[in-house]
Amino acid sequence: MKSSLLILTIVLTAAAKAFAADPLPSWNDTAAKQAIVQFVERVTKEGSPDFVPLEDRIATFDNDGTLWCEQPMYVQLAFALDRVKALADKHPEWKTRQPFQAVLENDLPALMKAGEKGLVELIMATHAGMTATEFEHTVLNWLTSAKHPRFHHPYTECVYQPMLELLAYLRGQGFKTYIVSGGGVEFMRPWAEKVYGIPPEQVIGSSIKTKYELRDGQPVFVRLPEINFIDDKAGKPIGIHQFIGRKPIMAFGNSDGDYEMLEYVTTSSKPGFGLIVHHTDPEREYAYDRQSPIGRLDRALTDAPQRGWTVVDMKADWKQIFPPKK
Repeated sequence: MKSSLLILTIVLTAAAKAFAADPLPSWNDTAAKQAIVQFVERVTKEGSPDFVPLEDRIATFDNDGTLWCEQPMYVQLAFALDRVKALADKHPEWKTRQPFQAVLENDLPALMKAGEKGLVELIMATHAGMTATEFEHTVLNWLTSAKHPRFHHPYTECVYQPMLELLAYLRGQGFKTYIVSGGGVEFMRPWAEKVYGIPPEQVIGSSIKTKYELRDGQPVFVRLPEINFIDDKAGKPIGIHQFIGRKPIMAFGNSDGDYEMLEYVTTSSKPGFGLIVHHTDPEREYAYDRQSPIGRLDRALTDAPQRGWTVVDMKADWKQIFPPKK
């Protein structure tokens, strides 16, 4: 018995040491992983010429396609489409009005033909007209039942295990981690802390206008059908400037929508690190880049070498894509 306990103790100790030595176990030991670790060690080592104090250790992450799966459509768009169907009985006019008719008839080509204007109309119709609290409950209720059409798991389980490890690794090194996403800020805030460990005040995203009023003596925020801020492309560094007030030293994205954020973070005499998640794995996830209407990666992929941005080859660099299924 004593010998068995001794062997078990040795095995567990070795496993603990291995985990401590490798905070990114789902990453293959390739150039991408090495670049991350080397940069973090440089900026966190006392006495290093590139040492960065705790208050300036800020890392920003795009969400769609960087932290969770964005194919075959953005998760928030899937939410909006389901909301159209749920609300259709109250809006009989939608049966003959585009882009709502396309949604109700499951006519994806017609929906895509509606373009950005049509998608914005869907978002306005399904995301406004309720209080912020009501919207939060609607989002959380939807996430409990909605599942990814290919993987058949909740969307919140279709997050990338290597990126969850990266978030934890950076926080363990004194970094403050933020989401900076084109997705709706109030769509992400209700679940981001539970899924990513990122609290609501560290989530920056697109937003619609709201107004403050009292209902039955209680203060509420009413969501209006008007765009307030688009946190995409050049909007991302603007959002960082407005809501964080400090320049990050690490930025992570996956598409041309993240170009300006990576550019902002890495164009400086001070240390800056940019990383792009390149989707190259059609078997375990998806493969897409320059021609994709969702998460298009073209200009950023071309410019990454000269910009010094690290490009993650998902197929080659990640041992595991999603967390172990519960």
